[in-house]
Amino acid sequence: MLKVLIPTIMMIPTAWMVDKKWLWITTSSQGLMIAIIGLTWMKWESETGWSTSNLYLATDPLSIPLLILSCWLLPLMIIASQNHMSTEPINRQRTFIMLLTFLQIFLILAFGSTEVMMFYIMFEATLIPTLIIITRWGNQAERLNAGTYFLFYTLAGSLPLLVALLALQKDLGTLSMFIIQHADIHMSSWGVKFWWAACLIAFLVKMPLYGVHLWLPKAHVEAPIAGSMVLAAVLLKLGGYGMMRVMTVLTPMTKELAYPFIVLALWGIIMTGSICMRQTDLKSMIAYSSVSHMGLVAAGIMIQTPWGFTGAIILMIAHGLVSSALFCMANTNYERTHSRTLLLARGLQTLLPLMATWWFISSLANLALPPLPNLMGELMIITSMFNWSRLTIILTGLGTLITAAYSLYMFLMTQRGPTPHHIIGLEPSHTREHLLITLHLTPLILLMLKPELMWGWCMCKHSLSKILDCDS
Repeated sequence: MLKVLIPTIMMIPTAWMVDKKWLWITTSSQGLMIAIIGLTWMKWESETGWSTSNLYLATDPLSIPLLILSCWLLPLMIIASQNHMSTEPINRQRTFIMLLTFLQIFLILAFGSTEVMMFYIMFEATLIPTLIIITRWGNQAERLNAGTYFLFYTLAGSLPLLVALLALQKDLGTLSMFIIQHADIHMSSWGVKFWWAACLIAFLVKMPLYGVHLWLPKAHVEAPIAGSMVLAAVLLKLGGYGMMRVMTVLTPMTKELAYPFIVLALWGIIMTGSICMRQTDLKSMIAYSSVSHMGLVAAGIMIQTPWGFTGAIILMIAHGLVSSALFCMANTNYERTHSRTLLLARGLQTLLPLMATWWFISSLANLALPPLPNLMGELMIITSMFNWSRLTIILTGLGTLITAAYSLYMFLMTQRGPTPHHIIGLEPSHTREHLLITLHLTPLILLMLKPELMWGWCMCKHSLSKILDCDS
């Protein structure tokens, strides 16, 4: 853990001390080196389920894919931001890179923590750099409003979680993840229901669940490219990760109490997919598609079967890479046409043919084309949902159909058709942009060859000792 954490912390002095003409090259190179060092986590040798560096930081097969994704994303955010930050004063550029580094530090500590309270603190700490990035470097005049939505939705959801964790600490005497998964919770019958809801609401808001999702499209649309990338790829996954960690403690109550949340998640897949079909703003469409995919993840976690958990992990990782790539390509379009409106920037395939190839691959990945990991995650969740209740196939099947429709609609609207006369004179795509998309899609394609790198945790009996069997 420290072999990644210490070099990440050292990126802060690097960002402030390096010569200004080498700033972006040095920081992106150092970020890539950290990401490559992080790949060593894939070599899993522990037999106990956890590999600890100390009492407070540890890795297991659930946190490893998310840690690697967080580390992989930092250099990509720096590469993506280079063009639109080049006009800023040098001190603001350094501050921007420092904020991205702080965000990565908090994410590593959140995914690597073994104490639930430390996870909660880091979960909240990610708010600060993200909020500054959205409100200071956002594109539109609405960015302060978006930042307010983002802050208050997350804080309002997570305050009950803090109270619930303090109650758990009082009851058990510890909040160590090593211990609480084997704990027996004894609380009064009415109190335990509030406690159960308080534990999950913070994570459901962060994912976000349909109904508490209004902050997400606002934050995505107003954020600069780095903010959109980290929101889509990692920060939404904090909610899923937190749910998986806490769910092992909540097992007995979840069987009945989860019903309304599962229904809301499944209904959200249909509703947000339908909203995507009538969006005129490209970034807003990609943001709503994230809500749809996270609804499927929430439903997969809620039913608490090994297949549901496995599908949720796979879909979170695959969605993180694909969604981030889509935001990057939407940004390259925006930097050239200065508009995110679908009707004003059409027929780009004739002008930027290689970029159209990237759009095509990403759109197919978004609609879960076989044999990509997106399909594997969706199939596992849909199958486990069908096993839980046969009626769910109507909602999940319809959701898959709508996802395919809006993904193809997005590709056709941006790439096909006649090119408007006002955007004929665009500058060509840069090598930097092609490198950026390649670094998103290559891991996705390579994961097809060895998907067990993502699903290892769910096959570990140690971690699933208290999860309900789907047949019980």
